[in-house]
Amino acid sequence: MAEIINMPRLSDTMEEGTVATWFKKVGDTVSEGDILAEIETDKATMEFEAFYAGELLHIGIQEGGTAPVDTLLAIIGEKGEDISAHLGGGSPAVAAEETAVEAAAPETVALPNDVEVITMPRLSDTMEEGTVASWLKKVGDTVAEGDILAEIETDKATMEFESFHNGTLLYVGIQEGESAPVDSVLAIIGAKDADVKAAIASLGSKPTPVAETPKAEAAPVVAAKVETPKAVVTPVIAVKKANNGRIIASPLAKKLAEEKGIDIAMVSGSGDGGRIIKRDIEGYQPAAGGVRPFVPAGIESVEEMANSQMRKTIAKRLAASKFTAPHYYLGVEYDMDNAIAFRTQFNSIPDTKISFNDIVVKATALALKQHPQVNSRWYDDKIVKHNHVHMGVAVAVDDGLVVPVVQFADEQSLPQIGALVKDYAVRARDKKLTPAEMDGSTFTISNLGMFGIQEFTSIINQPNSAILSVGAIVQKPVVKNGQIVVGNMMKLTLACDHRSVDGATGSKFLQTLQQYIENPLTMLL
Repeated sequence: MAEIINMPRLSDTMEEGTVATWFKKVGDTVSEGDILAEIETDKATMEFEAFYAGELLHIGIQEGGTAPVDTLLAIIGEKGEDISAHLGGGSPAVAAEETAVEAAAPETVALPNDVEVITMPRLSDTMEEGTVASWLKKVGDTVAEGDILAEIETDKATMEFESFHNGTLLYVGIQEGESAPVDSVLAIIGAKDADVKAAIASLGSKPTPVAETPKAEAAPVVAAKVETPKAVVTPVIAVKKANNGRIIASPLAKKLAEEKGIDIAMVSGSGDGGRIIKRDIEGYQPAAGGVRPFVPAGIESVEEMANSQMRKTIAKRLAASKFTAPHYYLGVEYDMDNAIAFRTQFNSIPDTKISFNDIVVKATALALKQHPQVNSRWYDDKIVKHNHVHMGVAVAVDDGLVVPVVQFADEQSLPQIGALVKDYAVRARDKKLTPAEMDGSTFTISNLGMFGIQEFTSIINQPNSAILSVGAIVQKPVVKNGQIVVGNMMKLTLACDHRSVDGATGSKFLQTLQQYIENPLTMLL
């Protein structure tokens, strides 16, 4: 019997996966425990093994393909087994269901050939709906290609929308001041005697009289899957001639004039109210001795990169953290002279090497033991304080950021912390960390000091209540014992979730942390 293999959920935050590599192909024999494929999750690339024996009959997601969790990944079964029912190709139940749906579907009315449906255009990359600011034509008016039909207010600007068809304005679907989603029916243009009622019926709308609709009785907005004509649109711009006389040009005319190097101020308009339209530019003949304006010759270019699973998850989780947890920030500056001397002496021991980051991790873990409120997690009905310290250490990788966890960081020695963090960093860049190594943090540290960043703020790595941002050690003038001397200073910024960590609580934690960092010998006592 065929066994269905779906895209597995390989981490607690995984919502979709990418097939990095298939180790089996259709027709291969599969044994229980064989590695079928490598799956790229939001955190790592992991091997996925078979739990069934048989022949690989079908692959549902090809290498490089991405699909949500529980999507059909593969089918394993007996050689020659019919799997059409699992693919929707031979199941009587499926066929019956499809037949029932088709029977229940309303009869489709064909769109008359002598009409054109104009839908709400997408005039910006972020536009989801538009508002009709004003109609420049009314029902019954003759419309020529290039005429401005309406002014549409988007999320960014109010823009002119011109007609790409000739005919009569037969129907207005969205009245002035009304808003509707992109692709809603905006208007219908066609032959003067066209059956507009049939056209509206074909779109699923109730027939509306072919007459100008009073503003008090707005016509319904009808959503229809009609291809939006590709519109050339620009913000409403007033163009003035050299003599300060005002002229108006359609967006298409402006575009054509720019392409042809024509000074639009020298063109006479034949459209409504003297508006310069497409045919005026196409038929323009410059006067003798005219000077051709400068036409920019630069080339615009962009590069598109598909978002990886890791980048998608980072974006989703950080946005959720920033917009749900009320962040506030506490900044401090610590004297690192003693820490520098301590590290130098510590590293003089044979086969021993620790970093400033290791010192910060250890000091932070010890400070958290004294301030469990900072080492906590917020729930709607409670705050959970952790008596153990599992330190998340942010590591930069090509696709973004991962946070492996140093468990029981307060109990580990500085060399142990250093070795573990180094190992995590290497395996993180190779995408070899396991989900277990990135789960369970109670607090997080992000250190950009090695990149020369002196001060920054971080977004809390939920469900933690706080995150510590560590900057570079910088030499600067400081006052010690009443004298100005050269000091080594390091800035840290604590981001806290105000729901679980109050300002005074965070401040006391930083005071304790200061004692450990500025007097690192106390960490060994």
